[in-house]
Amino acid sequence: MTALARPLARRPAAGAIEGQEAVLIGVIALLWAALGLSVDTFFTASNLQNILATVAPVTIIGVGMTAVIVTAGIDVSVGSAMAVVMVIVARQLRDGGLAFAPAVGLALLIGALLGLVNGALVAYLRVHPIIITFGTLNLYRFVALEIFDGREVAGVPGTLGPLGGGAEGRTLGLPHSWVLAVALAALMWAYMRHVPTGRHLYAIGGDAEAARLAGVRVTRRLLGVYALTGLLAGLAACCVIGGGGLVAQSAGTGMELQVIAAVVIGGTSIQGGRGTVLGTVLGALLVGTVTSAVTLLGWPNELTSLFIGVFILVAVGSDLLRERRRRSL
Repeated sequence: MTALARPLARRPAAGAIEGQEAVLIGVIALLWAALGLSVDTFFTASNLQNILATVAPVTIIGVGMTAVIVTAGIDVSVGSAMAVVMVIVARQLRDGGLAFAPAVGLALLIGALLGLVNGALVAYLRVHPIIITFGTLNLYRFVALEIFDGREVAGVPGTLGPLGGGAEGRTLGLPHSWVLAVALAALMWAYMRHVPTGRHLYAIGGDAEAARLAGVRVTRRLLGVYALTGLLAGLAACCVIGGGGLVAQSAGTGMELQVIAAVVIGGTSIQGGRGTVLGTVLGALLVGTVTSAVTLLGWPNELTSLFIGVFILVAVGSDLLRERRRRSL
């Protein structure tokens, strides 16, 4: 059996919920139960809505990041790409009176172009993606700060409010951004699980050269996943803009860490070749729950980073142990 056939065959045979995902569901359920008993306000509608609205941008970008990491890549520039999108779109909303649809379209276009730059550099230069995207992280942040010109963008109208976390951005109590995130995750799950080109991503992550020799258009797939991740960063930027009337120069800072944490905690192997979008959704929920718990319990904010760091180490350690056991068989 070829190196390509193994990854392609493994995905359809997998269960609807895999081991890491079942563990995450259990952890989140226990954590929510404990917080419900400890904090009277945890299960209030406003707190749950706030958690889902906060988690939504991370989940949206995580949909694309899952595909990137499955191919054994990574994109640490998404936070800076978000900043570029946010400052341009916010200024156009405020100064140009841009309507909802054109604003979202502009955000998607800018994000996709920035992601495509990453994909082209990774695919054609064949340098490790972390090097490429660390470079574009700094480049995109520089571009964003130049456009900010030393000033935050204040007075942004609520045009993108339907994608924000306020009352305008909810239906039946659910934030539109969260519904959108779940819908995108479901589509990506189906694509990566059932569509041949989606399964090719696992083959690339398993062995890119073997996949290329077996006929997979590796360059095209890499361009696609990085462009998609940039496009989704643009969509996430719209959700963040919709949540308030101010875009600060620190926009997007740290977003890449939250997204990568959600993907890795969700069970996607940092070595590539394995992972699911459902795990990413659960990982994002866990990260959002921990962040909310630290705030509600009045603990120091630094503990959020500590807990998330521990979760990442446990997830990566578990992945390495699984890989070692698989190779020993």
